[in-house]
Amino acid sequence: MGCTSSKHELSPEDLCFLKTHTTYSEKKIKSWYKGFMRDCPTGELTRESFIQIYKQFFPKGRAENFCEHVFRAFDSDNSGKIDFKEFLQAINITSQGTPDRKLEMAFRMYDCNGDGSIDETEMRRIISAIYELIGEDTEQPERQIEADERAMNIFRMMDKNSDGVLSREEFVDGCLNDEQLYQLLTQSSRFGDNTRGSQSSLDD
Repeated sequence: MGCTSSKHELSPEDLCFLKTHTTYSEKKIKSWYKGFMRDCPTGELTRESFIQIYKQFFPKGRAENFCEHVFRAFDSDNSGKIDFKEFLQAINITSQGTPDRKLEMAFRMYDCNGDGSIDETEMRRIISAIYELIGEDTEQPERQIEADERAMNIFRMMDKNSDGVLSREEFVDGCLNDEQLYQLLTQSSRFGDNTRGSQSSLDD
């Protein structure tokens, strides 16, 4: 899968870290690790491999653009690759995390330049990627117009102080106060739900 370094067993240090920073048991962490290493024997998931995996869960849509944003949120050290610790922590948040934690990850996705806020251009970029991902039935030009309009409406609704950017607090509060908006803007959770389903027989 385009990976670069080899690890056959999870180190005691990484196991301890993941037991502390996720809700998974030791048995479940080792099970996830076995599956991760089966799919990526050298222990790192590249952007290209991640996109190929993610696309399987959205067969009716175009997942590439959205995957870029999800990958960036998962890649917490900005190395350009996802190791097992990053992968499992992100999966734990997207599949079992509280709404606040899911929205923290969503905020990292929407904050494309990493400056700690979301501007209208970033909002339009992500909403457009979501429309591609879920395979809206409209033609491309109409879909883009609809996505842009929805992004602007969402942005203006959330931007309580009208300063042209969304703070983390404005983003989280806006989503928590609107269930439909929360479901739309946490699309990455569907990846965690699907990957968790593949491991359901091993749940504690």
